[in-house]
Amino acid sequence: MPLLFWLVPVSAIFALGFSYFFFKQMLRYDEGTDMMKKIAMHVRKGASAYLKQQYKIVIIVFLVITVIFSILAYGLGVQNKWVPFAFISGGFFSGLAGYFGMKAATYASGRVANACRQSLDGGLRLAFRSGAVMGLVVVGLVLVDISAWFIVLNLVLPETGDGFKLMSITAIMLTFGMGASTQALFARVGGGIYTKAADVGADLVGKVEADIPEDDPRNPATIADNVGDNVGDVAGMGADLFESFAASILASALLGAAAFQAHGLEVQINAVIAPMLIAAIGTLLSIAGVFMVRTKEGATQKQLLRSLGFGVNMSAGLIVVFSLLILYILGLPNFLGLWGSILVGLLAGISIGQSTEYFTASAYRPTQKIAESSATGPATVIISGVGTGLISAAVPLAIIVVAITLAFFFSAGFTFSIENLNSGLYGIGISAVGLLSTLGITLATDAYGPIADNAGGNAEMSGLGADVRKRTDALDALGNTTAATGKGFAIGSAALTALALLASYFEEVRMMFVKFLDRPTELINGIPAIEAEFIDFVEHYEIHLMNPKVIVGVLLGVMSVFLFSGMTMNAVGRAAMKMVDEVRRQFRTIPGIMEGKAEPDYARCVEISTKGAQKEMMVPSLIALLIPVVVGLVFGVPGITGLLVGTISSGFAMAIFMANAGGAWDNAKKYVEEGNFGGKGSEAHKASIIGDTVGDPFKDTSGPSLNILIKLMVMASVVTVGLAVSYHIL
Repeated sequence: MPLLFWLVPVSAIFALGFSYFFFKQMLRYDEGTDMMKKIAMHVRKGASAYLKQQYKIVIIVFLVITVIFSILAYGLGVQNKWVPFAFISGGFFSGLAGYFGMKAATYASGRVANACRQSLDGGLRLAFRSGAVMGLVVVGLVLVDISAWFIVLNLVLPETGDGFKLMSITAIMLTFGMGASTQALFARVGGGIYTKAADVGADLVGKVEADIPEDDPRNPATIADNVGDNVGDVAGMGADLFESFAASILASALLGAAAFQAHGLEVQINAVIAPMLIAAIGTLLSIAGVFMVRTKEGATQKQLLRSLGFGVNMSAGLIVVFSLLILYILGLPNFLGLWGSILVGLLAGISIGQSTEYFTASAYRPTQKIAESSATGPATVIISGVGTGLISAAVPLAIIVVAITLAFFFSAGFTFSIENLNSGLYGIGISAVGLLSTLGITLATDAYGPIADNAGGNAEMSGLGADVRKRTDALDALGNTTAATGKGFAIGSAALTALALLASYFEEVRMMFVKFLDRPTELINGIPAIEAEFIDFVEHYEIHLMNPKVIVGVLLGVMSVFLFSGMTMNAVGRAAMKMVDEVRRQFRTIPGIMEGKAEPDYARCVEISTKGAQKEMMVPSLIALLIPVVVGLVFGVPGITGLLVGTISSGFAMAIFMANAGGAWDNAKKYVEEGNFGGKGSEAHKASIIGDTVGDPFKDTSGPSLNILIKLMVMASVVTVGLAVSYHIL
């Protein structure tokens, strides 16, 4: 084991240690008045109850899938025997990351509201450092999991002398990403349905029909709405990016083992640990970046954005320097080209974030135009938001195209030669690691959003002064932008990660022939499987656009994206209808509720959201798991390749469109509430609320769930590759 590798577990310990430090530091802050404490307790209990119920269902699903994997591994022999354990490991750590992040967020929101009674800077720093608990827990647990598996598998797997041991190790490790993906999809879909059912119910009946403010304590759905922010945007996002971070590192490690197999064991192992080390250094720099975030009283939205951006950009700038040093020390061939690929990934992530900020922040023209359209009613608000969302997808798509092209070009030795295909693909993988290298602080900016939103809700429900509400509104509006930026970042990382995973799929096919099916001498494109390379398998399976199985797979991939999006949107609609009926019932039947003399039945609304989310999340999630298996069994490797190409390309575009349209609608409403176009209570305000309500499932359910769908379908294909190779019908 190279000495430098031990930086990975050390970085994990630092990340988890500082996460604990920020959590304990946050707990030392005062939670405020008795009413503030009561509201925060309601939210904590609701979030914990929901996650407990969700994890019960997820455990059952995991047990069933583990049994299936065990049959594939120990019965049919078409899978590595370590896969069932890796699957459980990934799901466990992903769920753990989401739980810890949610716990920190629910303890922080009331304290942030109380800090805003003193200053804007105090509220910002507390909210951001509380969000950093989530960011650092995620990266810390990923590095713990990777370090542990790498050490154990190096000890237990026999030496082969041909470079296949490292390929076997990385192939096994890659499969724990499916456990993380499965847990993340349930967290994102279930949490998204929960939060948006409550949010839509609260908005439609409270703000539009009853004409009471957002987060008014008279609204029975407000607690459920605040709970939903935590289970969806904190626990769900944490599980999502846990999987992206792990998958990008492990896909790159597998591609590195394949690309440098012929360069000798020392170079090969250095190529494998390079993405782990870059992630480790990025984690340490993220910790430093967290301490750089601060602002001044009365700061504008642009100044607040710059405050957060300073910490993120400083961490990103330093990783550029340190990643070059790591690659130089490791002595990898063409280390300058690989460094260029890392730089491309970092710039792609920053550029996607800037693009998302432009299209969703109220400080810029696109969102202001949506707000302006509210003066003519809800229809024009919706039309303007859809148009803005569609246009906004063009920029990230172009950024990813440029990033893929440059990452391949740099790492392939500044050429597009097919002879350097493996090196080029390794570059794409390592560019995804570069994009996610500073995830610790990037995720902190995203988790900050729901903490600030809950702080605003607490301030409103507790009846704090207008000056406090003004500060929490400023932090909340900033949180809407950081949340939208975080979603764009997550979706961009999903696209690059999925492409690296797609390349890894063919390495898994090769491993299946050589190791698991014991067919190393079978001819692949006229070459024994043990000597064949990536391109030989592509030609052997006729992966080209004239193969109808590939085209059918592409169309099925596009179908999957639209089907999944429609099902999750309708799920929110059905759950929201139940919430609307319940809020109306309470307004109608509880005497004194509108006068503030009687307390609404908050628990009933929490229960409705919980049951609705648990019921509605099952079918979309199971479809995402089953489609790759069915396509593989029917159309084999060509069909799976087409399926993944269709899913990645259409899913990425759809996810960007939905996330940005929803974020723009939300901030357009905030822009009107600031006093523009008539301000709160005006017809324009009511129209903007309708737009925001339509956008809620766009940005918080279907959109962010799509990036997990992309990765999960790739992961499911990788894990079940033995079925596609051995038992396909056509």
